Parts: sequence; C-alpha cells; structure tokens
Amino acid sequence: MLLQGRRGLVFGVANDKSIAWAIARRAVEQGAHVGLSYGDERLERRARPLAESIGAPLLRCDVNDDAQIDAAFEAFGAPIDFVVHSLAYAERDDLTGRFVDTSRAGFRTALEVSAFSFVALARRAVARMNDGGSLLTLSYYGAEKAVPGYGVMGPAKAALEASVRYLAAELGPQGVRVNAVSAGPIKTLAAAGIPGFREMLRQAASVAPLRRGVTAEEVADAALFLLSDLGRAVTGEVLHVDGGYHVLGGAAGGEGEG
Repeated sequence: MLLQGRRGLVFGVANDKSIAWAIARRAVEQGAHVGLSYGDERLERRARPLAESIGAPLLRCDVNDDAQIDAAFEAFGAPIDFVVHSLAYAERDDLTGRFVDTSRAGFRTALEVSAFSFVALARRAVARMNDGGSLLTLSYYGAEKAVPGYGVMGPAKAALEASVRYLAAELGPQGVRVNAVSAGPIKTLAAAGIPGFREMLRQAASVAPLRRGVTAEEVADAALFLLSDLGRAVTGEVLHVDGGYHVLGGAAGGEGEG
C-alpha cells in the first residue's frame, strides 16, 4: 500500500461529494490513518458519518482562528506525514459582481481563507514531521487566466499557487514536498456558489481535449501520487487534472472551481 503507516490531516471535508473526502478515502484505502477537519457546525452532520465510516477522528477547525488550528493539530498528535488543504471561500457579492468592485474586506477574506490558511497549516504540520512529508492544496485554472464568474477567487488562487512555490523552496531541505492539484470543474458544495457553474461545467467538458469532465476520484488518484513516494521527486508543482483544458488557447471559455 502506498501510504501504509502514514498519518495525515485532511482539511475541507464538506460532504460525500467533496474532493477532500475523495482524497481522504483514497488515502485510507492505501493504508493511511487520516483525521478529517470541518469548518463549522453546519457541516458537522455531513462530515461525522464520513469520518466514522473510515475510522477517522473528526476535528472542528476554523482556519481563520489560530487557536483552533493549534487545537486540531494537538488533538491529532504527532507525527504527521501529510496535510491536504481543500479550502476556499469568497463572499457571494464578490463573485456575482465586477472584480473591480471587490471590497477591501472581501478581498482580505478570500486571500485569508483560500491562501494564507495553507501557510498556517504548513507551519504546524512541518513542526510535527519527523522525516519529511507532503503538503498538498487544491487550486483551479482561474489562478492562471481570467475566468468569467470566478472573480476574487482568481487572485486568491494565484496567491495560493505562489505560496506553493515559496513553501517548496523553503521546506525542501527538510524533505518536505509542497504541491497543488489544479482540478477541472466538479459538482461540489463550493462550486454551487459560483455563478453560471452549470454552463461552465458543460462548456469545459465539451472543449477539453479528452472531451469530458473529471471526477473527484480522478483528482484523488493524482493526489495519491503527490502524497506518496511515487511523487518523491516532485515539489513546487501545480498538477492539472482537467482533461487537458489548460492547454487550450484563445476564447476556450470558463470553468468553475473543482
């Protein structure tokens, strides 16, 4: 098994359709002991039966609260071999309006939840890694190109991808690898908040080189590669799992976050 005996935390489990859940389940199938984190009380009733089904501790963690982050890591204990960050948030008004009208508070919120939280989790994880490890986050094509309807999340994801590179450069000497998966559009709870998502999903599947969409399970398989020793020489990478959509030029159109 690729993750036999490894211990890791997965942040951002919303329900059984979330990418975070697909990754957690795949990791457990490959021998890992996983802890699941959810953000607030509204998500607990969905996350708890998932955690119980794989024998995982369930930890509440608002990533805007340093005390809660510390408490989650303390509860899970050491050592930690990997962390998966599958978190993103922006105020709806900042997604439905023009990007130029993004509020100062809205921009700060998107950056803090979607990008800085990865740095905050990395700091705690590295302190508990005995012999290197792997940090993984989820990104989207809107970090690279202006995607209609993605608004302030585009700059937030761009900051996240830049953070991956800086963390990879800094933590590499400690044997810690840092990567991202840029997933194509998938029907998740987060995607439901993106204006025009259904059309984005249809359009992306119709023009992607593979002429289809992608699944959470396919993203989880790519994540497994990056978390395991199969990806032992890969760091600072943004791996696209989008049916090839990112290679297209011209007015290929837009997608929604996976």
